[in-house]
Amino acid sequence: MDYRKIYSRERLSAGDAQKAAEMIAFGPVIFQISRIMLHSGIFSMLRDSDRGMTVEEISAESGFSEYAAKVLLESSLTAGTVLYDFDTKRYSLSKTGWFMLTDEMVRVNMDFNHDVNYIGLFDLEEALRDGKPAGLRHFGGWKTIYEGLSQLPEQVQRSWFAFDHFYSDNSFDRALEIVFARRPHRILDVGGNLGAWALKCVEHDPDVRVTIADLPPQIEMMRRETAGHPGSDRIDAWPVDMLDGSSVLPSSPRIDAVWMSQFLDCFSLKEIRSILGKAVRIMDGEARLYIMETLWDRQRYETAAMCLTQISPYFTALANGRSKMYSLEDLRGAVEASGLAVEEIYDGIGLGHSILECKIK
Repeated sequence: MDYRKIYSRERLSAGDAQKAAEMIAFGPVIFQISRIMLHSGIFSMLRDSDRGMTVEEISAESGFSEYAAKVLLESSLTAGTVLYDFDTKRYSLSKTGWFMLTDEMVRVNMDFNHDVNYIGLFDLEEALRDGKPAGLRHFGGWKTIYEGLSQLPEQVQRSWFAFDHFYSDNSFDRALEIVFARRPHRILDVGGNLGAWALKCVEHDPDVRVTIADLPPQIEMMRRETAGHPGSDRIDAWPVDMLDGSSVLPSSPRIDAVWMSQFLDCFSLKEIRSILGKAVRIMDGEARLYIMETLWDRQRYETAAMCLTQISPYFTALANGRSKMYSLEDLRGAVEASGLAVEEIYDGIGLGHSILECKIK
């Protein structure tokens, strides 16, 4: 899709533009109303009703008072998630409401925004100005959210990992084909989190060994999550802080493939160049480095690009204060500055990932 044409001209009438502006102004209200409609089961009730439901019926079935039901329904009506028949006085589900109810991506995004981002985004401007995740103070005193993942409240942690895994896990099957086309014997998974990719690799190839390099708390969580799974004895660990200037990656035994999935978006471009430089130092001419990211300017659909650019404020306010969802231009520049060359780009992986296959220049 040519985003230069989409985003360089006006596409709305004055009336539509005004409505869009007010939707933004009332965005937090619409979000919370819609979340309650979803999680209370009202959207489901409306979907399952053949002829729609009255306020009284919704009140009785949902447990909300008629007053509360009217607040929810009338807000949802003008937001576009429900429809209303003024003759029969019955509500039904709109197309937008149907997507909110049935699209797993919408659910994952909504839970992530409510549980992880909502409170912290109040401090977004401070984070933008200072380059520090000011919103993270609502959960703990860590410098980055990654240091505190294992200590986040249970629901926050659940929504964070559900968001992270939903996007990456749907890409793994095609990613395995790409990485294993070169028949690697030893893979280094940098930023491997709970070990989902590593488990896929050892399941895919009975001879491969995978080393996960990550922060010590994540390594502990990974060990618990992978224990007892087939092939987990071929998953090794390398506790490391990639932002520590003295840290290194394992160079022995020889690494055939370096894998970084949804990892580099957790760092600034300067930090990315440093991290890639550490990978270059352990690679030879035959090794390949694979970067899997959701690049916003490589998306097939405009909705996907919108979602990705709205994730960047999470990185600013809560994750670390200085990273974002990158464009290909930004990421390629960092790759080339670190001594690597992009050999191949694979687009359309899973739900919108791209894989950059890189080699030493």
